[in-house]
Amino acid sequence: MTFATVIQERTLIFDGAMGTEIYRRNILTNQCFDELCLSQPKVIEEIHQAYVTAGADVLTTNTYGANRPALERFGLAEHLEAINRAAVTLARSVAEKSEQPVYVAGSVGPTAQDGAHNGDSAGPLEEQVRVLADAGVDLIIFETLPTRRAAERAAAAMQCAPTLPYILSFAVYPDNESRVGEPVAALLAPLPDCAIQPVAWGLNCASGPDALLTAAEGAMPLIRLPLIVQPNAGIPREVGGRQIYLCSPDYLGVYAKRYLKLGVRGIGGCCGTTPDHIREIAQRVKPLSKKHVDISTIELAPDVDLQPATPFGEKSRFASRLARNLWVTSVELLPPRGYDLSDTIARARRLYTHGVDAINIPDGPRASSRISPLVTSAMIQREAQIEVILHFCCRDRNLIGMQADLLACAASGLRNILFVTGDPPKLGNYPFASGVFDMDSIGLCRVQQRLNQGVDLGGQRIDPQTHAAIGVGADPTALDQERELRRFAEKVEAGAEFVITQPMFDADALLHFLDKLQASPVKILAGIWPLASFRNALFLRNEVPGVTVPDTIMARMESVSSKEDQRRVGIEIAREITEQVRDRVQGIQVSPPVGNVETALAVVEP
Repeated sequence: MTFATVIQERTLIFDGAMGTEIYRRNILTNQCFDELCLSQPKVIEEIHQAYVTAGADVLTTNTYGANRPALERFGLAEHLEAINRAAVTLARSVAEKSEQPVYVAGSVGPTAQDGAHNGDSAGPLEEQVRVLADAGVDLIIFETLPTRRAAERAAAAMQCAPTLPYILSFAVYPDNESRVGEPVAALLAPLPDCAIQPVAWGLNCASGPDALLTAAEGAMPLIRLPLIVQPNAGIPREVGGRQIYLCSPDYLGVYAKRYLKLGVRGIGGCCGTTPDHIREIAQRVKPLSKKHVDISTIELAPDVDLQPATPFGEKSRFASRLARNLWVTSVELLPPRGYDLSDTIARARRLYTHGVDAINIPDGPRASSRISPLVTSAMIQREAQIEVILHFCCRDRNLIGMQADLLACAASGLRNILFVTGDPPKLGNYPFASGVFDMDSIGLCRVQQRLNQGVDLGGQRIDPQTHAAIGVGADPTALDQERELRRFAEKVEAGAEFVITQPMFDADALLHFLDKLQASPVKILAGIWPLASFRNALFLRNEVPGVTVPDTIMARMESVSSKEDQRRVGIEIAREITEQVRDRVQGIQVSPPVGNVETALAVVEP
């Protein structure tokens, strides 16, 4: 598939800095780094290979300064064509050895004319683009563009290769503007219709991960093209005469997930980033951005027909209450890390005697490894006599394993299942584990919907059919609201019958989200997390994806000092939020910190 097609369908991992890696190999900065493609090709090839090994889907050629004005400063202008061709050959040789598709992007940096902001000639850029195109790059990326005018010159240069995809990527500073004060909206304004259009916009260099997240948040509502984000590894500091970037790979990996959640379609690194940074990005992003199996294309076997599914209200006691618009309460209990379930069952039994309708059992939350949630759920239902909502994660099993476990749920009498895509293994204590992700939560809803109609993954008949109530998650505070609403609609279309939101600390955000859903047919439960302490609030705010804790809540938790007073305030906040949304949802799911049953009961009981 062409780069232009792929970037529309999934998020690609770009490589990191070339100059940083060259400098790390003790090559002095007074040399022409681009010329190394001729004099030290093994060095460049090794850097490309390190990035592909780290997980890069896109390699940028070592040609950032291989335009005529830049090469003239080193007396190398007559070698322009040889340098650019050698750079493409080196990147292509590494890309072709990869087991996975790797695209080669011809890197074109600013010219002296761009820096001076004078003249309108695209000549130097066009000369380099023509050579790169002829040498066989998959696309051109104009990097670190300093101004909108520079971008327009770059677009004009593409007249010499009108069928070649290209990206316009701007240097945006921490004030969310270009070097000359142009806001992101001006930089990313659509090009005139007469111009050859880019396949994506980009933001790179000049800022670290946090500043480019702010820039990306401002950019996404303004553009229709995919966005590529390649931050620096923070702001460099001088250490022993060298410029050192101190942003860790782990820190950049955290932001990579935030870029992905925002809807960014390309994530890589610029100055100061290394293969270690790209490896961290790839491990966190790739499992969540892979193309999933679409079971709608699987044909039914001969003489197999879809059977009518059991009506929602008849699937379980929990579903019956929701179908009759009765208020529903559930409480989340984590399975233990060991295998002794006696305490978990005792807590579930206590919640049942106090009128709680269901117990939520997460499936490896935060990529943790605990006793099987399926076994935990089955034992709770059998011994505590309370229904369970089993979270079912796509991370750990392939399609065959997932179908087997769904059938096991049916055999065990587990009829309420909440499907989640799941966190990548890197987020937990087992980063060496593989994330499978054959399917996301939307696809898994379709699988369960088919099983409910008496047909398995392969289009074969199962008898009897299953009767599971299909649940999904939702994040009303997602940065990319358009994407969240679109996925919500896709989940409903795939068969979702009830929704449990992420823990909510902003009632208005949930109400606004519900307004946008209009007349949705699914039943919605609000996620409620009674904060245990100010420290607990800090953890949720900074380290748990999908959870937003407003400043006002942080201030209330910090206003009291003792542990017991902070727990009391946390319960008050949870009860207040519940009352604010009570008329708009069908119930709540309470997630008490460390499984504190008394805290949960303080929230759910009148």
